[in-house]
Amino acid sequence: MAVSYKRLFHLLIERDMTTTKLQQQAGFSSNIIPRMKKNGYVSLDTIESICRTLNCGVDDILEFVPGNGEEQ
Repeated sequence: MAVSYKRLFHLLIERDMTTTKLQQQAGFSSNIIPRMKKNGYVSLDTIESICRTLNCGVDDILEFVPGNGEEQ
């Protein structure tokens, strides 16, 4: 199973929030957004800080999809 963060990016668009603003408010490093855009590994601590910042659940920002984690 692979992880997709498309839901997060759709949610940011709906809330008219930039990834930079999310990064600043959630307090994670600048290398996280590019990693998420490639559906790469992100720590649970980062996921938690994003969910707290956006006041949402994990299923609102990511989903598990069939695959091995590499882009197809």
